[in-house]
Amino acid sequence: MKLKGNIVDIPNQRIYKGEIIIENGEIKSIEEKDCEENHFILPGFVDAHIHIESSMLVPSEFAKIVVKHGTVATVSDPHEIANVLGVKGVEFMIENGKQTPFKFNFGAPSCVPATSFESAGAVIDSKDIKDLMANPDIKYLAEMMNYPGVIYDDAEVLKKLEWAKHYKKPIDGHAPGLRGDDLTKYISAGISTDHECFTYEEGLEKLQKGMKVIIREGSAAKNFDALIDLLDEHYESMMFCSDDKHPDDLLLGHINQLCTRAVARGINVFKVLQSACVNPVRHYNLDVGLLNVGDVADCIVVKDLKDFKTIQTYINGELVFDNGVSKIASVDFKNLNNFNTSKKEVSDFKFEATTERIRVIECLDGELVTNQIIEKATMKNGNLVSNTEIDVLKMVVVNRYQNDKPAIAFIKNFGLKEGAIASSVGHDSHNIIAVGVSDESICKAVNLLIENEGGICAVSATEEKVVALPVAGIMSDKPAEVIGKQYSELDKKAKGLGSKLHAPYMSLSFMALLVIPSLKLSDKGLFDGSNFKFTSLEIK
Repeated sequence: MKLKGNIVDIPNQRIYKGEIIIENGEIKSIEEKDCEENHFILPGFVDAHIHIESSMLVPSEFAKIVVKHGTVATVSDPHEIANVLGVKGVEFMIENGKQTPFKFNFGAPSCVPATSFESAGAVIDSKDIKDLMANPDIKYLAEMMNYPGVIYDDAEVLKKLEWAKHYKKPIDGHAPGLRGDDLTKYISAGISTDHECFTYEEGLEKLQKGMKVIIREGSAAKNFDALIDLLDEHYESMMFCSDDKHPDDLLLGHINQLCTRAVARGINVFKVLQSACVNPVRHYNLDVGLLNVGDVADCIVVKDLKDFKTIQTYINGELVFDNGVSKIASVDFKNLNNFNTSKKEVSDFKFEATTERIRVIECLDGELVTNQIIEKATMKNGNLVSNTEIDVLKMVVVNRYQNDKPAIAFIKNFGLKEGAIASSVGHDSHNIIAVGVSDESICKAVNLLIENEGGICAVSATEEKVVALPVAGIMSDKPAEVIGKQYSELDKKAKGLGSKLHAPYMSLSFMALLVIPSLKLSDKGLFDGSNFKFTSLEIK
């Protein structure tokens, strides 16, 4: 097979007319010669850190979509399904992904559960990490979110790190806002990347101390604008990732969108492509070709180097996307789940109090971090209730693995004027999380998800809408076009109820993520992420 066009030589920062010969899935020769074709041939894009589960798609369906955008591989942390199903969930992701030519590179989830302050569906301890790291299908130790455990020499955390070093596999980081001596110790433990930087200064310090910084732009967390100006000087130590990307966004684009934005900012295209195509392959030692003679033929044909519109995608020399058509087929699989809680009563969501002031989570659009603010309590018959006039709404987290009393907090900036929204995608333990204007609407939304054993929903006085997620309560068994449309409709419904957030369901899913400061809610209570301890809703 021959490919002709403008060949993009990223390491040598040159573009030339040429012809590539592919035989048995490998590049046999690359010859510089004149040709009529004006499109560009380059290595495929790699997402350097993503949770496939957050697309609400199983790996085989995810692959069908992203090859349309020129992505040939991902560095994938199956942390979400692991919190629901443990090692069995990791094995499901690997096996489902193997049924496609797409190159999923799964890691061993390092923090399951993410903390001891929440209830997950499974545990992956250091013995499990030992077994996973010995597996050739596991490419790295996934994000070490328990950075306090690293800094304070937690024995179990250190064992996990040692097994990664024993098998000579990279260790990913997750340390939002970590600076100074604590950062130095975190890095010295062998942790080599971070995708959680949210300021230029933080990213620069981590780069200067030897970390690889991954610029994240997902459906909720958007750090591109804060970090992109670092790329010009530090392009050899930076990568791109989406981390969490919902299906409607994924239908529109992937890593190609970040390349487009970076080039539009005036950054040298070779530096951009070094970050998007080359650096992840080299850092994680991936079996992904980089357009060299002898490499496997993992490459893409794009219309230009501005919009990066993909014309064709090749993986191992196989044409997997051609002029608008994905050639990756759907595969059969058995749904796995872990849902074991009964329906709730409205009275379960009451919070009796006499306090005049309460701690409130301030949700920040486009960020995973939150603020802790103090607001006046709104009472009704001795019960703390939502106040739509000041946009302070009741939020709950319900343990989905056993029957327990719901945890209750209040949140600002969701903007709902009626009804409630809820999701069983609640990072990291994936309990049910809901926010609403009344206890009745919250109860209705929670029970709708319990009935479906997982999903996302919106309810009002007159309507109930739910998108079922039967695979571990976090993924659909449908194709991307179907779940993407359903999700988009539900997103519009949430905004119709009053939410002004860019991605209300994605934002909601992170309000139980305790490892991101500063105030979050787990199924066990309100949590101060800055001091890593529980705190009280009421201010006495």
